[in-house]
Amino acid sequence: MRASLLAILVAGVAIGEASQVTPVQKVIGMLGDMLAKGEKEKHEEQVSFATYKQFCESTAAEKARNIVSGKEALVQLHADGEKASADVLVLTKEIAGLGGEIDSQSAEKAEAVEIRTKEHADYEVIHADYSNAMDAVERALNVLKSSPGQSFAQVSEALVQLQSFVNRVSSADSEALIQLGQNPKTFESSSGGIIDMVKKLGDKFKAERYTLEQEESKKQHSSDMIVQDLTDAIERATMQSDEKISTKKQRENDAAEAKGDHADTTVTLAEDTKFSGDLASECNTKSVDFEKSQELRAGEIVAVNKAIEIMSGDAVSGGTQHLPSLVQDATALAQLRADQRSPLQGRVASFLNARASRTNSRVLSLIAIKVSDDPLSKVKKMIVDMVTKLMEEANEEAEHKGWCDTELSTNEQTRKEKTEAVETLHAEIDQLQASIAKLTDDISDLTKGIAELDAAMAKATSLRTEEKAKNTETISDAGEAQTAVAQALTVLKEFYARAAESTAFVQQKAEPEIFDSAYKGMGGESGGVVGMLEVIESDFARLESDTKASEATAQKEFDEFMTDSKVDKAEKTTDSEHKAAKKQDESQALTTKGNDLEGTQKELDAALAYFDKLKPSCVDAGVSFEDRVGRRKEEIESLQEALKILNGEDIA
Repeated sequence: MRASLLAILVAGVAIGEASQVTPVQKVIGMLGDMLAKGEKEKHEEQVSFATYKQFCESTAAEKARNIVSGKEALVQLHADGEKASADVLVLTKEIAGLGGEIDSQSAEKAEAVEIRTKEHADYEVIHADYSNAMDAVERALNVLKSSPGQSFAQVSEALVQLQSFVNRVSSADSEALIQLGQNPKTFESSSGGIIDMVKKLGDKFKAERYTLEQEESKKQHSSDMIVQDLTDAIERATMQSDEKISTKKQRENDAAEAKGDHADTTVTLAEDTKFSGDLASECNTKSVDFEKSQELRAGEIVAVNKAIEIMSGDAVSGGTQHLPSLVQDATALAQLRADQRSPLQGRVASFLNARASRTNSRVLSLIAIKVSDDPLSKVKKMIVDMVTKLMEEANEEAEHKGWCDTELSTNEQTRKEKTEAVETLHAEIDQLQASIAKLTDDISDLTKGIAELDAAMAKATSLRTEEKAKNTETISDAGEAQTAVAQALTVLKEFYARAAESTAFVQQKAEPEIFDSAYKGMGGESGGVVGMLEVIESDFARLESDTKASEATAQKEFDEFMTDSKVDKAEKTTDSEHKAAKKQDESQALTTKGNDLEGTQKELDAALAYFDKLKPSCVDAGVSFEDRVGRRKEEIESLQEALKILNGEDIA
């Protein structure tokens, strides 16, 4: 820097010798140019770094959010996969349990059906026995009633027949019948009793058969209920099993999908984490480089400013050099006034002046003057009041400091969050605006392209119509011309053929003397004309053929052009519609983002305004809170020691 400054001075001297501008003025001008350039470059570097810092912060915040959401997604996907796998295991067990339950209930149902079948078969046998017994009773009663005077042998035979049925139903009744049948005397003495007994026996069989039928009906109903319950249970279990099998398949698919998503998210998270780390490292490096550069530039600007200040004159040699003597004079004056008071007040004034000088305290300086001027009792009260006031101020400032710290911290967090939100919204709005502008241009280009296609197709159709009409006319004219030329050729050829025959006939006669030779007609001319007509005929034929071929080719090319144009128009129309729909969506999103930005900006402005309100009372203006506390503490201690001096106490 010194070498550069020396070179500038030397150059300035050289220039000054050649002009009226002094070297110093030249150097000052050059330094001013250097200062302006340095400040401009410093500001440009700040602007550039602010943009880069905003990119770093917004990108880092976005990646941080992606990483957090990725980690949360991994946890959720892992939990989903584990839950799905656990559900599969539970469902497998439940399906197996339902299968066992179905098998058990099916076996139980088969067993119940088998038991009921056997019971019913037994019932059929017993019921048949009762029915047969009742028939036998009926026949026995008929025998007894129809032949009252019949022999014992006949009655005994009827009773024996009845006994064969009764024997299977009631052994006691069977024995009574046997005794009646074997004892004629008993029979003869009580024939009427036998009829009664047989009737009672028939009534008994009827009642027992009714009871048997009732029990059979109950058993059948109970069996039907049991079988129905088992059937319903089997159907329910089967339905549940089918549902669980379907659910199991779904959960297996869910587990596989969660596993795949987990793997994809893991890869994405690793990429985001690596990118975030690389970005942080790069941004930190750039930040350090920026700080170093700014520090160097700031030092350079300070040095240049200092050089300009030095070179600009002797403004630093103002009246400040007399300030120490004025202070000494003021101290001496205070000492003089103190000498006019009591020695104790003078001692206190000197003490306070010394402390005021050491701590640069205006409060102690003012009190020192008061001590020198006021009576002793008033001085003591003043010191006590001042100590009380300083303590109250200390307490109030401590409370205010706590409140300020809380409010400033909250406000700083709010400003940071809202600033990031505003920057993010600005970036999103810029992106949407750029996309909308791009879509607008694309739609305009597509619309223009569609219009151009329409115009081109319309023009091609018009040209094709004209060309087709012209070709049709040409083909028609060429055909007519060929016909006409052919007719002309026919006429000429016939004429010259006849002329040739006529010439040959004339030559057979004697030639008139007036002719040197016989007249043969315009042989050369006729040959040339016929040849030309033949060429013209072939030209017309070729014109017709070429025109037809050209018409076919032109029609094919026109058809291909129209087909391609229609396809291109359809594609452009579809693309334009899609872009228009996307533009509408992004326009709505832009409106929403604009509203969000307006609201967030208002919140940020409110936070900044509140910060401005906090500054006067909460932000240090040259003197920190700790310095104020320390200075006030020293002032209180000094006043307390001064009070001790006034009370006649010794101080250390």
